[in-house]
This record gives sequence, structure tokens and C-alpha cells, in this order.
Amino acid sequence: MRILMLTPYLPYPPSAGGQIRSYNLIKHLSRHHQITLACFTRETNTTDQIRHMEKFCNKVLVFKRGKAWTIPNILRTGFSPYPFLIMIYYRPQVKAALKAEIDSGQYDLIHAETFYVMPYLPVHSVPTVLVEQTIMSRVFWHEVQAETPWLLKPLYAIDVAKIAYWEKYFWRVADKLAAVSEEDAAIIKKAVPQKVVSVIPNGVGDDFDKAPKKLHYNQTIFYIGNYKWMQNWEAAMILATKVFPLIIRQIPEVKLNIIGQFPTPALKKLANKYIRISELKDSDRQGVVAAYQKSGLLIAPIYGPSGTRLKILAAMASMTPVVTTPIGAEGLGIRDGVSMMIGQSPEQMAQKAIEILKDKQLYENIAQNAKQIADSGFRWEPISKKLETLYQSLIDEQKK
Repeated sequence: MRILMLTPYLPYPPSAGGQIRSYNLIKHLSRHHQITLACFTRETNTTDQIRHMEKFCNKVLVFKRGKAWTIPNILRTGFSPYPFLIMIYYRPQVKAALKAEIDSGQYDLIHAETFYVMPYLPVHSVPTVLVEQTIMSRVFWHEVQAETPWLLKPLYAIDVAKIAYWEKYFWRVADKLAAVSEEDAAIIKKAVPQKVVSVIPNGVGDDFDKAPKKLHYNQTIFYIGNYKWMQNWEAAMILATKVFPLIIRQIPEVKLNIIGQFPTPALKKLANKYIRISELKDSDRQGVVAAYQKSGLLIAPIYGPSGTRLKILAAMASMTPVVTTPIGAEGLGIRDGVSMMIGQSPEQMAQKAIEILKDKQLYENIAQNAKQIADSGFRWEPISKKLETLYQSLIDEQKK
């Protein structure tokens, strides 16, 4: 098939969840299909990173996305029916460039990764698959409730209402829909009951396949993520200020390592002799893999809803036990106390962490059970085949 894939980022380096997903899918799909990637790049992206994607894509179309929080973006959002999430990608030439590409490319289908790139597609007759990595209205509504100053809540709430409206609009417009978890699929199905919603889950990155398959029981707790993403800095702050202090009272030798890209100033201020802040570059995949191999326990106090968490899948594949919330465990098919430890409150998560760190047999059982789940259900090759099946069903329907 000839596929035009539209993403809101350059998939390489695969440093954040969406990039990891798109990078691995493109790498596997390119073995059997011709892919043109149309993506929005950031100021930090380099020519070498674009060229890397050309190894897998017949063509890479690049549209530069500037800084998000600028006066023009804010003003455009204020006078536009679209939310800020869409308007930060605004470039007047994008739609014309995509129209020229679609008109000349003889594409079998278009794959849009996230609804908020859909407005930049021109009017066309190519069948379209829309894959939602996360339901953004749920994510940003959580931010409004948890983090937004009360004076700004009404403005933010209006913007979230715009996100919810356009999500549903593009779910209706797309020919095929997919989500990354059964939970998200059910939410989309409720909003557009006339649609079939497939589940194309996230997977474990190929760079974890070569990592040692052995237990690494120790007293180092960690959290890892890209801290430009609200759910990550919220989780890290809760871990450091509410969960970790309860653990260290019971296990004085325990340490905490907050790892990842772009740690916030507030996170950096937490560094002390018990808490380490380890900043990684976007391209440091070896550093990411090493973080899982050297640490004893991942604690992920995730309260922002939607999606499946690649960091948790990576821990499962690395035989690093996980303590998380019910929301953090969504979409993974795990059982509390068997393949993961689940607690709702910081106090519950702290108690679960203490329990597993004091019981090596429980630690080993959790690690092995989680590893089996990751290996059997979350590998990119079979996941890409599920996506190919979805593509083929769309092509077959168009022929009828």
C-alpha cells in the first residue's frame, strides 16, 4: 500500500510516548508498504534526525512548528473555533502542501495519528484512518481541575470544550477509528456509536529486546518521562513529595531517581542526598534503557487519564516491578498483586512499594508475571500487523 502518515511530531528520536509509537509502527510497516511521512518538527529537531526517518519512508515532508506559547498562537486561538492544541501547529502552507502531495501521490489511504492534525488535511477522497493515542479532552480537563489557577479555569475550560467538540467531529469524519486501549475505545464508541473502534495498543520498544533478562532487585525507586508533558511532572512531584517520604520512614536506605527529558525547575529544586534528578537528552535511548536496568522499582502516580503508558510497558519488559494507580494500569490487562501493585492514594502506593521492597519473593513473582504479559501482548511486530489488518479492511470496504 501507499500510505500517507501524518503525525504532530518527528518520530525520531523516539523520546516521548507518541514518538516511540509512531517510530516503531513506521519501522515495521515500511517493510511491506510505501510510507510518506508528513510531520511537524520542533526547533530542537536536526537534519540528521529527519534523514534517519528517510531510512524507512519514501519521502518525509517537514512542517516547522514554532514555540507553543506565543502571542500569535494565543490570539489565533481566541478568534478561532479551534482549540489551542490545534492552533499551535498553524502554518498557512501546510494544507496546500498536503493537497499537492495527495493529488500527485496516488495514495491508498491516509493515516492520521491524533485528531488534532486532521484540520490540516485538505478536502480529499482518500480513505482515512484516525488513531487516537490518548483522548486529549480527558487529559486537559484533568489539568484544568488539578493544576490550573482558579482565575484561568473558565478560559481553559472553554478551550477543553473546543477540544471535545473537534475530537467528536473528526471521529465522525474519519473512515476508520482506532484507540490504544479498550477503555479509550469504549469512550470513543459511546461518543460516536455508529463507528467501529479498533484497538491498536502501544508496545515495548525494540531497544529493550537486547537488555539483560534478569532480576535487578535493589532499593532504588525511579520515575522516568518527558517533563514537558503535564502528566509526567505531576506524577514526579507527587512521588517525590507525597509517596517517597512515607517509604523512606520504613526503608531508610531507599533512594529516588527522577529521570528524563526537560525536568521542570520545581523538580530540580527537590534534589538532595536522597533524591536525584537525572536529565537525559532526547536522543539518549541507551540512558533510558539503563534507567530501567539499574533501578529496582518504578512508581508511577499517574492520575491524568487516557492512553497506555509506554514507561510502564518498558518496566514490565525490563523485569522492573511497577507500583501505579488504577488509571496508570489502564489498558494493560494486569492484576493487582500478581503482575503489578496498584494503589489509588499516595499512602496506598507507598504501602504497596514498602511491601514489594521488603518481600523479594513477591518482587520476583511480580517481575516475572509482568514480563510474560509484555512479551505476549505488547510487541510492535504483531501490533503493526493489527494495523495492517485495519488498513486492509478499509481498502476492501472502499472497493465494494
